[in-house]
Amino acid sequence: MSDGSQGRAPDGGHRGGDPSRPVTIAYIAESAGVSVPTVSKVINGRSGVSADTRARVEDLVNRHKYRKPVAAHRSNVVELVFRELESLWAVEIIRGVERVARRHRAGVLVSNFGLHDSTVPTAWDDTVARRPHCVLSVAQLSAAERAELTAKGIPFVVFDPTGELPDDVPFVGATNWSGGRAATRHLLGLGHRRIAMISGPDHVLCCRARQDGYRSAMEAAGLSAGPELLVHADLTREDGCAAAARLLARPERPTAIFASNDLQALGVYQAARKAGLRIPEDLSVVGFDDLPVVAWVEPPLTTVHQPLTEMAVAATELAMSLGRGEQAPQIGLEIATTLTVRNSTAPPSG
Repeated sequence: MSDGSQGRAPDGGHRGGDPSRPVTIAYIAESAGVSVPTVSKVINGRSGVSADTRARVEDLVNRHKYRKPVAAHRSNVVELVFRELESLWAVEIIRGVERVARRHRAGVLVSNFGLHDSTVPTAWDDTVARRPHCVLSVAQLSAAERAELTAKGIPFVVFDPTGELPDDVPFVGATNWSGGRAATRHLLGLGHRRIAMISGPDHVLCCRARQDGYRSAMEAAGLSAGPELLVHADLTREDGCAAAARLLARPERPTAIFASNDLQALGVYQAARKAGLRIPEDLSVVGFDDLPVVAWVEPPLTTVHQPLTEMAVAATELAMSLGRGEQAPQIGLEIATTLTVRNSTAPPSG
């Protein structure tokens, strides 16, 4: 550099005493006394930063002639990160990602590693070291993981976030609230009044939204959605079966059950059979996701269609455009859900 400022600390010294080391976004953040996401907002011209902080960060960026890492330093690979690959809808997501990557002549690498508290961090370290063109995470990245990707100049998008995200984190999700309301309205329209819901874990964002949609429809119909009709369970067939068994054993059993996902709904089928109840003659059931398998169960399941492949396409397009250094038209995107009516719902008997 002609003025020798590249690599110098704010007091004029070289960062770490080594003028050959490039200034990173993490170093800018440390020098300004702010977080990496805050520096990212300033560099990318986003809102949510005070005028004083923005001026301080911009001064450091200009003084050190910091430049965002360019795509040439990254491989032409979309890395698709799962926390676990056992879910039936992983195939639908992979299909959407591959469709976009093929069109852009990019490769796809599927990585699978444990939760944030895993004692084996090497999988995540390998992801960062590979420097993919972009990362698509089917799980909520921790704040430290997001900061590390930002510091390395690796764009990322969160697919179907499970918790609240900062305003500047790009994501693609579904209209879970509308889906929960549509499922409940369908049952109300058939004449059901004792409609139970098996919700998922309360800390999972999509489950809370589906539950809120259910409550909204029930309240609009002048009906209570009290604890006798609302239970929580993990998003598995086994837990759905156990929750349904508790509901069906109550003195005034529900005539319909809305489950937070299709696996729970399949558990409801199992519990109904054990209780000697017929679907839909004695009990109507609605799921959420529309996994391919639910069209083949007996009776075929009425469910809220979550467009997983379309969501994956949108998420990959967003991630790749960020990888090219383009400004995203919108940071968060929700794809519409629709109700798929099959044979597991009918008017209540009697």
